Parts: sequence; C-alpha cells; structure tokens
Amino acid sequence: MAVQIDVEYQGDLHCCATHGPSGRTLITDAPTDNGGKGGEFSPTDLVATSSLTCVMTIMGLIARECNLDLTGMRGSVTKKMVADPHRRIGALDMTIAVPNAGSFSEADRHRLEDAGKACPVKQSLRPDVEVRIQFEYIE
Repeated sequence: MAVQIDVEYQGDLHCCATHGPSGRTLITDAPTDNGGKGGEFSPTDLVATSSLTCVMTIMGLIARECNLDLTGMRGSVTKKMVADPHRRIGALDMTIAVPNAGSFSEADRHRLEDAGKACPVKQSLRPDVEVRIQFEYIE
C-alpha cells in the first residue's frame, strides 16, 4: 500500500508535511543544535516518535488478536544523536509501561515484546542505530 505525503519548505528551516489520505498536516523545524529554533518536532524527532508509536501499535495489534487490554499503555523514547562519521541518530532508548500486568501470562508478555521489537519502523532503521526497549509491567 502506497501513501503519498507532500512537503513544502516554508523557509527558515521549517517544512509543512501533508498526509495524503487524511489531509492532516504537521510542521517540522531544525533543532537548536543544528541551526533551528527547536519549536517543532525535528525530522529525527519524528523518526524517534514513529519508532515508539510503531512498537506500541504493533503490540496493540497483538493484544487485540489475543483479547488483551493495553489501554493506558505509555511509552517514552530518548533520541541520542552522534556526529561521527556524520550526523545521524545513534541510539533510541525506549521505555514502555504496560498496564494490567497481572492479567498477562509469561507467554503473552513474550508475544507482545517480540512483536514490538519487530515493528516495521525498527526494521527500516540502519543496523548501527541502537534500539533498546525496556518493558515495565505495572498493575
């Protein structure tokens, strides 16, 4: 399935992206350490965001198939940039808090974690981008 996203450069390191199917837009800005104002998500922030939301969405798909409730699951991601040999994302550290821990078997947990770790965004990253995911099960 192909999805078209159109982008217009608005000047001053800002871009406006329009999602073809929905018409929704988002603005990006360069980060302050790369000459921008840091007033919006940067392109690499969006990679970090898409990585975490992809992991959580894939876990949600598995939960739905297995009749598990992940409502209230929360996550955070820390993006670490590197400059050598060129500026790029070096690591993404994710923490995912999974609610209702008492209702999941060990097999459920493995199924959820394995699915999350195999998300399409993570599979699309360079192999030298370290992606570390910590799962925390809470009541």
